[in-house]
Order: sequence, then structure tokens, then C-alpha cells
Amino acid sequence: MAPACPLCGSATSLFYDFKQRFYFQCKACQAIIKDPSSWPDRHAEKQRYLEHLNDVEDPGFQHFVSPITDQVKQHFTSAHKGLDFGAGHAPVITHLLSAQGYDIEAYDPLFFDKPALLQQQYDYICSCEVIEHFNRPADSFALLKQLLKPSGMLLCMTELYHEGIEFHRWNYKNDPTHVFIYHAKTLAYIADNYEFSDYKIDGRLVVFKC
Repeated sequence: MAPACPLCGSATSLFYDFKQRFYFQCKACQAIIKDPSSWPDRHAEKQRYLEHLNDVEDPGFQHFVSPITDQVKQHFTSAHKGLDFGAGHAPVITHLLSAQGYDIEAYDPLFFDKPALLQQQYDYICSCEVIEHFNRPADSFALLKQLLKPSGMLLCMTELYHEGIEFHRWNYKNDPTHVFIYHAKTLAYIADNYEFSDYKIDGRLVVFKC
């Protein structure tokens, strides 16, 4: 049975079926949802993240996150407060910006579980290669919006699906922790439903403005 979309609640239909790997697409927001029965549990998810041999001093890793760090440096100063949401076990964004005097904290439910950080508000929130792991995206985006100040900015990086992609050849879907994949229409829904004033897509970078 096709699941309801965990973001907008709309009906989905089977999108991809290969060797008992099922993906469904939302008929409204066009998101692609991995079959919930094959989502990894918390332990398997953590082990998968630890396979990513990320090093905060690695120039390649630092360059990868630069679309986000560049935006922060363009729009904010050390006087602003930031959150690196879903920072993982190697919080490179926090490392880079802190070294330049920025006031930013790392939060991750598996590696930096500091609930007090979710009781504050921030001028900007960074979320690099995180939102595709949301198994309850409706709740997660509601939380992110709540954590932002009225003039805040949410900076995300993820790889979007579009109709020009040959899904069966697309490597991005193959990570077992990538359970919710975004389409441009999904982002439009998020901007509207969570009352962001504006948003833009620039390659893998997605910026939502309050």
C-alpha cells in the first residue's frame, strides 16, 4: 500500500520498483519517498554516518560545504547567532565559522544531542546534506521554522530530483539513509506552507528566508 506523503500528507503512487526496492512519489509536492518499511533504524543510521570518513580539516570537505559558509559570511556577522543542524560527527561548518569568530553551535540528535539548543532562536540555521534524512519532514521543517528569528535564514544543501534524471542510474538514491528526496515543487510547498517570505535554489543550495 502506498504511504501518505510525510511532508504534505497527500497520496503517493509507486514511482520506482527494482529488486524489491520501492520508492513512491507524492502526487502533490512531487517528493520521492523511500518505502518506509526499508528505512534504517537508529543504530543502522548511525553506523552509516560513521562510514563517512569526514575530517573537518580536509580541504575537499571544507570546499563541499562552502556554498553554505559563503552565504553565512555574505549575510551575517559574528554578532548573529547560528545553528549547524544535523552537523554529524564532523561538524565542519561549525568548525570553519567558529574559527572566523562566528557564534554557531552544532546540533545533531546522534552525535551532538544538546536539547537546550532547540529551546533558542537563531539568525541562521545551516543544514548540509541533512534534510534528505528526515523521516518526519513535516515536523522537522516546523521545528526549523520555529527555531528561526523573524528575519532568519535557513540554508540547506541537498541533491534535488528532476525529470531529466534517470532515476535507476541516480546514485543519490542508493544511500540507505536518504529516505525523502526533494523536487523543486517540494521546496515551493515548504516555502508556502511554513510561511517563508522567499526561497531560492542554486544548484544543491536551497535558501529559505523568513
